Amino acid sequence: MISPLPSIDAIYALFARHGGDTYGENVSQLQHALQCAQLAVDHRCTDELITASLLHDIGRMVDVTGNADELAGIDAHHEDIGAQCLAGLFGPAVTEPIRLHVPAKRYLCTIDPAYRAGLSGASILSLHVQGGAMSANEQAAFEREPFVRDAVQLRRFDDWGKRHGEHPAPLDAYRSMMLALVRPG
Repeated sequence: MISPLPSIDAIYALFARHGGDTYGENVSQLQHALQCAQLAVDHRCTDELITASLLHDIGRMVDVTGNADELAGIDAHHEDIGAQCLAGLFGPAVTEPIRLHVPAKRYLCTIDPAYRAGLSGASILSLHVQGGAMSANEQAAFEREPFVRDAVQLRRFDDWGKRHGEHPAPLDAYRSMMLALVRPG
């Protein structure tokens, strides 16, 4: 069972502890998150999708052993872990695109054969572990998901947000946005 993150400060603590880590890409987890969020800002996405873009890989920081598992051929389901640990703080407009960003990769590989050729080496490796292209039944089920469009857009940001030498806005630029999206309670 994944413990929910209790606050925005807990998210910042994860970035402080694991943001400098990498998982096979040529940028740190923090740089990847910031680049994805910047892409969402540049594409004039909703605050919810910007936040989802920033936090989509938080499951990799919550369960750092999952990165090694993936290299060993075991799917750690970082997308599910991330969505679960954020569900107490944010609504489904944030957590569902996070939960669906891995299936969105599999979906894009299914509907667009050229998409796979643009994936990074780490994404190709994880694609195999995560199940590869979708079956017709998986594709139909994915297309019925309420946040499928946001998940596909987030997936594209995930693919593009791996550029060395980029200088996106800092993490603190998103604090007030995230605080405004926190569920009351």
